[in-house]
Amino acid sequence: MVQSILFVCLGNICRSPSAEGVLRAMAEARGLALEIDSAGTDAFHVGEQPYPPMQRVARTRGYDLSGQRARRFTPDDFDRFDLILAMDEANFAHLERARPENSRAGLGLFMDYAPGAGTHEVPDPYYTRDFEGTLDLIEAAAEGLLAQLAE
Repeated sequence: MVQSILFVCLGNICRSPSAEGVLRAMAEARGLALEIDSAGTDAFHVGEQPYPPMQRVARTRGYDLSGQRARRFTPDDFDRFDLILAMDEANFAHLERARPENSRAGLGLFMDYAPGAGTHEVPDPYYTRDFEGTLDLIEAAAEGLLAQLAE
């Protein structure tokens, strides 16, 4: 049974904190008690709030990301979380390489929970500047993830 979920992207300032905020809000609205966190595979932005343009777009949809701070993924996360979801193939590969043999955590791509979205990755809006599109994908995958958890 999945009780804790970690979202992982590169810098932990756009995609993974948005996924954390969206899933947390959706889970709370359904009365689900889940531990939800996010991290980055790199340490570029450790301690920083999510990227301001991402926060603004999230806020327009009712998600407050302002209390989050970027942190770097650590190997201990494989023991702490039941499910670790990468935002893209590059971060998934990084996690797979770092995964201990005896890891209890499930590992996957977040977009696998939104098969109708037509993509396996959440593009990084830090580069694409498509914050709305990123949030659309994250909301779709979060809905799919919650539906699967309810089964």
